[in-house]
Amino acid sequence: MEERRHIYFYGRVQGVGFRWKAMQTAKYLNLTGWVQNMYNGNVEMEVQGEKELIDRLMQELNTDRFIRIEKTEMLTLPLVDGERDFKVRG
Repeated sequence: MEERRHIYFYGRVQGVGFRWKAMQTAKYLNLTGWVQNMYNGNVEMEVQGEKELIDRLMQELNTDRFIRIEKTEMLTLPLVDGERDFKVRG
């Protein structure tokens, strides 16, 4: 089942390659969406695709030795039509 999630990541998530890792892994898994740094030191992401693949993305982000996710907040959103890629914003 396909879904779209808006996720906030808290912890050591800036300056450690988080956005690059998220983008590369999402593209590998054929997920769409975006990821960006927030001014408060956290990261936010919207990701769309099969639920199992989004869960796999989350697992991959948690296995990186430089990234330390202490907390996440997740919202389910309506699907976006026509989105074809996953990109890093700002």
